[in-house]
Amino acid sequence: MFEILHHGAVNGVTGSCHQLKLASGLSLLVDCGLFQGAESIDRESGNEDFNRKQIDFPLAGIQALVVTHCHIDHVGRIPYLLAAGFNGPVYASEATAQLLPLVIEDAIKVGVSRDERLIRSVLQKLQSLLVLVPYKQWFDIAGIAGLKAKFHCAGHILGSAYVEFDLAAASSAEKHGRKKSHKIVFSGDLGAPYSPLLPAPKAPYRADTLVIESTYGDRVHESRRQRRAQLQQVIEKCLKNGGTVLIPAFSIGRTQELLYELEEIIHRVGAANTRNSGSDNVWEHLDIIVDSPLAAEFTASYRALKHLWDAEARNKVRAGRHPLDFEQLLTVNRHADHLNTVAYLKKTGRAAVVIAASGMCSGGRIQNYLKALLPDERTDVIFVGYQARGTAGRDIQQYGPRFREGKSPGYVVLDGQRVDIKAGVYTLGGYSAHADQRDLLNFVKRMRHKPQHIRIVHGDDEAKRELRQLYREMLPDTDVVIG
Repeated sequence: MFEILHHGAVNGVTGSCHQLKLASGLSLLVDCGLFQGAESIDRESGNEDFNRKQIDFPLAGIQALVVTHCHIDHVGRIPYLLAAGFNGPVYASEATAQLLPLVIEDAIKVGVSRDERLIRSVLQKLQSLLVLVPYKQWFDIAGIAGLKAKFHCAGHILGSAYVEFDLAAASSAEKHGRKKSHKIVFSGDLGAPYSPLLPAPKAPYRADTLVIESTYGDRVHESRRQRRAQLQQVIEKCLKNGGTVLIPAFSIGRTQELLYELEEIIHRVGAANTRNSGSDNVWEHLDIIVDSPLAAEFTASYRALKHLWDAEARNKVRAGRHPLDFEQLLTVNRHADHLNTVAYLKKTGRAAVVIAASGMCSGGRIQNYLKALLPDERTDVIFVGYQARGTAGRDIQQYGPRFREGKSPGYVVLDGQRVDIKAGVYTLGGYSAHADQRDLLNFVKRMRHKPQHIRIVHGDDEAKRELRQLYREMLPDTDVVIG
């Protein structure tokens, strides 16, 4: 009746790209993401085969692309897909359709070319193919009869969705007045319940076949209250060192959630100090610096799309609060200002919190901060998201604690340069925008009609194996496989 082929996010967590192929030979793609870290090594090339290494599967019969959300590991190969000749519709939710061109433009500038004509050409092509679809609305897939789809809120980043496909049976036989169909659900990246700004994902009524991510299939996050308290405690501890706190974070999703939580901490501490006059408030004049033009654009888009926020966030706005635009927030846009900020913080050791991309430290402005400040004992680095194998972030996370443990400093290689790590290194796992093991189990448990087949993708081997075992225990009659 159909088959599912994977062109990424099977042996790791990047490069998400899945092909739903029907018996007719027609098919569609769910996401087309970029490989990162160690998973990208065999695809990096400066010769004419570069595009073929990125799109290493035939496009014959592929009618459409369905995008779950616009993180780079889910959409970063779209320019290569267009260059390879793809000309079908690109279906996306309202917010994803608005944010996607920003992501693609940045991806081209960083990884391909800064040629303005090329960038404009790709964006114009993408805009001509984009089809905006609201949540919870069935839509037909152009060129594929008998297949329709629906986006559901996934709670991962603004606009993120899991996708429900309804595949009509080949025969027209009816049962109880309805045509037979098969429900196929692709999870995309599921968010953690009670994430800042976003409504929590709700499980579908039915899934016959489920393709599900497993990023944290072997871990359970702290509660939101716990993680906010940890964030406050770690930053206050870091500030006692008198230096800068660096938080590597992706420009979309994590940055906005951090700003939301930091505004809440500042508001609560301020209220507490009002009640207890004379108390020392390290937050009162602390600069929160977002050093990323892309993050600034995304944050502006988040504000413009606040009708998609959850009830808590909308209530704050009605009360006169500005969760993503508060007084102590400073934004660095121009590259010259970025370099000046790095130099100033290196020279003075001024207490500040800097949020900059990329979230895995594999590129972007965070690298200049790391090169300048990692050797400084006053600096602290806080990781709030998953660090893939082979990324600079994973190396800092793994080797950074050595110095504070009384050993010789670990190091990381940035832009071919060895940088010793004397900074403090912290990891707050609860700030992941991904569902944890409990959430992934609940996503299936809360379906009224459980899957007959579960396919686990988008995770490290340990996470996939543990999640597979738990699904098998929960649903002994269900076929549960990895990849």
